[in-house]
Amino acid sequence: MFDLNTIKGIGEKTEKTLNKLNIYNIYDLITYYPFRYEVLKKTNLDSEKVVISGRIISNPLISYFKRMNRLTFRLDIDSQIINVVIFNRGFLKNNLQIGKYITVIGKYQKEKNTLLAADIKLYDIGNKIDIEPIYHLTKGITNKTLNTVINNSLNDINIIDYIPDKFIEKYDFISKKDAIYNIHNPSNKLILNKSIIREKYEELFLFMLKINALKYRNGQMSIGYKKEVNKEKINEFISSLPFNLTDDQLNALEDIFNDLKSEKRMNRLIQGDVGSGKTIVSIISMYAVYLSGYQSALMAPTEILAKQHYENVSNLFKQFNINICLLLGSTKKSDKKKIYEDIKNGNINIIIGTHSIIQEDINYNNLGLVITDEQHRFGVNQRNNLRNKGNMPDVLYMSATPIPRTYALTIYGDMDISIIKSMPNGRKKIITEVFDSSEIKSVLYKIKNELDLKHQIYIVSPLIEGAEDENEDIEKLEKKFKLAFKNYNIGILHGKLSSKEKESVMNDFLNKNIDILISTTVIEVGIDIKNASMIVIFDAYKFGLATLHQLRGRVGRNDFQSYCILISNKDSKRLKIMKDVNDGFVLAEKDLKLRGYGDLFGVKQSGDMTFKLANLTKDYNMLLDAKKDSEEILRDIDDYKLLKDVLKETINMD
Repeated sequence: MFDLNTIKGIGEKTEKTLNKLNIYNIYDLITYYPFRYEVLKKTNLDSEKVVISGRIISNPLISYFKRMNRLTFRLDIDSQIINVVIFNRGFLKNNLQIGKYITVIGKYQKEKNTLLAADIKLYDIGNKIDIEPIYHLTKGITNKTLNTVINNSLNDINIIDYIPDKFIEKYDFISKKDAIYNIHNPSNKLILNKSIIREKYEELFLFMLKINALKYRNGQMSIGYKKEVNKEKINEFISSLPFNLTDDQLNALEDIFNDLKSEKRMNRLIQGDVGSGKTIVSIISMYAVYLSGYQSALMAPTEILAKQHYENVSNLFKQFNINICLLLGSTKKSDKKKIYEDIKNGNINIIIGTHSIIQEDINYNNLGLVITDEQHRFGVNQRNNLRNKGNMPDVLYMSATPIPRTYALTIYGDMDISIIKSMPNGRKKIITEVFDSSEIKSVLYKIKNELDLKHQIYIVSPLIEGAEDENEDIEKLEKKFKLAFKNYNIGILHGKLSSKEKESVMNDFLNKNIDILISTTVIEVGIDIKNASMIVIFDAYKFGLATLHQLRGRVGRNDFQSYCILISNKDSKRLKIMKDVNDGFVLAEKDLKLRGYGDLFGVKQSGDMTFKLANLTKDYNMLLDAKKDSEEILRDIDDYKLLKDVLKETINMD
């Protein structure tokens, strides 16, 4: 029932194409929402963007040149006859019969009496407002085909509604099935708005239900073990570091030490801006736990980040009698067996790895501290599996996503929070500049200057392939950069590569075998390439401030000057803010003020990836309602079998 190939219009080829869009089942398909809407309303010929209906009065003619085709015909609009020209739409010829009424969108050239069309709709828009959903696409599928198969699947699937009846009535919500249908087929702005609000609420309600359930469960499991904190030896270690800690780092450590000395189990989030020095705080915490006779485990979201942590920790502790291991999915089976034995026997003090360190086969000897890096990137189950290892270990989470404190207290309501705002001494401010796409030559010269200094470059695109003509994607950029920089090594990185391929590319970049890395936002995770001095982000207007700031944080990790270049052919307040502000927490506050509620017809921001529609800052008032409602449900959770089953499946809560 949930397989894509059961839907009318989806054959093997279409299914493979949908997989490229991360659509693997019917639920993925029906919740693959439009990223924007094109609102069409009839205009006159003097408008900057002409939307006009008329009757075809001549047979269309096709002419060919190079790899393009041009379709021309005449159109009668209110007794005025104009010429219509559209490029690369030769396949429409058989649909454009004399006498047929159509709608044409484009720009009118009065001196030539010609409408240069960007698109043609095979119907008369009349006096109505037409709202057309626009999806992110890939080669092999059109907007119309995607919308058609979504509608076909909506006819066949039984959609589960997770909102309790009492709240459906309270907020006057339409049914979930109607909401999803209207998001893909809006008849007017009012029903679209109502449908989006309904789906946002369900996302936020389920999110807060799990957060509050965790808070409740963690409260039941809050008793831990007091640990001795040897301040004298810890201070000696801090003094041996080749840099001074900031006041914020020292304050965070004091919070952690107080937690360790307490009988209450630590459940703390370290929230710090990119490059603020969260990692050294976690390393010192592991040293404190080692001195107290316990093991520590640090889980990173990627193998390359885990390897970097392992190298950093090993270097800092090379003068100490501390045994450290690296455990990855790619670790050889024979090596894993030996590591498992050493962990169980207590021969290893610090375990660093990916999700491999939470496998059932691993039995810790005396696990006292669990740390997850980039904690928002792990699923709830993964975090809990690690938390439940050992004998009630203390738990420390790290996140480089700055969120205003008010929001953090709501989103991470089950945790204590320490914030690191100040940056380490010696770090130069990253210079951020904004360029129009027509100024690309200036950008290329800047890139060349950095390459001449033997530095490395990140190039970022929002899309892998299939970008609209005026936008860039990785395929286009690869061709252009290989032409512009023939004597340099260029690498490609994106989400469709296998884990092994990604690791190989990043290792080549880390080892300076790649000079220019062209990538999607997969580099957003905190990889540390100290020699990278410039990041160039194409179509930057498509990204939210949080993502832009995370991407900017990939450079500026050494003492030389670094740059962030934002390229956009559209004006954006966000880009001006990025140019003026380097503080991630200030950016988060400005983002909150900038993005008001109800911006339905703009490009959806690539911010928090937990949700398909909701945004934790823009929809904060709705989040508070969902928080209150979820708390009400949790008090009587036994009366809501469906939601109780959700909690069992997602956070292992009975």
